[in-house]
Amino acid sequence: MKKNLKFFLIDFEGNSYIEDVERLENVYFSFPSFTNHSFIKRKNCKILKKKPVTFEKYKKAFDFVQDEIKKGNTYLLNLTFPTKIKTDCDLLEIFSSSKAKFKLYFKDKFVCFSPERFVKIQNNKIYTYPMKGTIDASIPNAIEKILSNTKEMAEHTMVVDLLRNDLGIIGRNVKVNKFRFIDKIKAGDKELLQVSSEIEASLPNNWQHNWLGILKQMLPAGSITGTPKKKTVEIIKKAENYNRGFYTGIFGITDEKTFLESAVIIRYIEKAEFHNFTTSQLYTYIYKSGGGITVDSNVYIEYDELLKKVYIPI
Repeated sequence: MKKNLKFFLIDFEGNSYIEDVERLENVYFSFPSFTNHSFIKRKNCKILKKKPVTFEKYKKAFDFVQDEIKKGNTYLLNLTFPTKIKTDCDLLEIFSSSKAKFKLYFKDKFVCFSPERFVKIQNNKIYTYPMKGTIDASIPNAIEKILSNTKEMAEHTMVVDLLRNDLGIIGRNVKVNKFRFIDKIKAGDKELLQVSSEIEASLPNNWQHNWLGILKQMLPAGSITGTPKKKTVEIIKKAENYNRGFYTGIFGITDEKTFLESAVIIRYIEKAEFHNFTTSQLYTYIYKSGGGITVDSNVYIEYDELLKKVYIPI
C-alpha cells in the first residue's frame, strides 16, 4: 500500500469529502491496485426480497422523460429509482463478500461494488471509461447482439461524445483509444457483458495543484446523467423526485503527484429505516439502480433492466 494517499468522495450534488488514507476511520475501499483492508469473505450475501418502485410510477417518470426527448431538451437520460431490499447481511458483510473491480464501504452508511471506472490519471494523461450497454452473458450470441443493437449503439455513442467534450474542457489532444469493448462482470449468480470505451487526453503539467477542481468540472459523470448534461440533470431531478445522495457520485484515491484513480458509485446499497419493511432478524436497505433512456427505449425493457441491476455480485 502506498503512503501519503488521499481518499476522496464526491456525491451527486458535488459535495466532497477528503481525508488521508492513513487517517480514515470505518472507511474501506478496494481498487485493482490498491486496498486499505484485509477482510476475508465469510458468507455469501444475497438479496432475499425486493420492493421496487411500481411500474405505474416508473412509467409516469419514463413518459415525462420521453416528452422531454421529443421536445429536444435531452437526447439521453439515465433514469434511476430506489428499491427497498431485505438481506441477511449487514453492510460490512456485503462489502467483504461482494466481488467488483471497485468497492467502497463508508462509515456504515452505504456500500458500493462498482464495475465502472470514472477517470484514471497517470503522470500527465487522463483516461475515462464510459460504460453503456448491458446484456446477460448466457444469451446466445450475446456479444454480437449487444454490439449490433442500434439503440445501444446510439446510447453509447452519445455518452462517448459527452465524455470527449468533458475531457476537452480540462485537457488537450482528446482521442478515443478503444470504442465499445466488452467487460465481463458478476451479477449475483449470473454473468453480464458490459460495453465500455476508453478516452484519453493530456493534462497540464501542474494538474496536481487542482485535481479536485478538474474532477468537479467533469461531474456529475456523463454515463449516469446524459446529454446535454446541464439540462438533463434538471430533468432528472424532476423525473426521479428523490435524493440520489452518494449514489452516482464518485470515489477515489490520489498521491497528488503522479496518479489518481476513481470509480462511479453505482451498484449501491444504503442504510434506511422502513418500519413496515423490517423484521428482527433481517436488515433493511435501499438499493438504487437505473438505466439510460433514449427516444427508442421501451418502458417494459427499461423497467426490467432497473430490477435486474438490483443484485450483490458474489
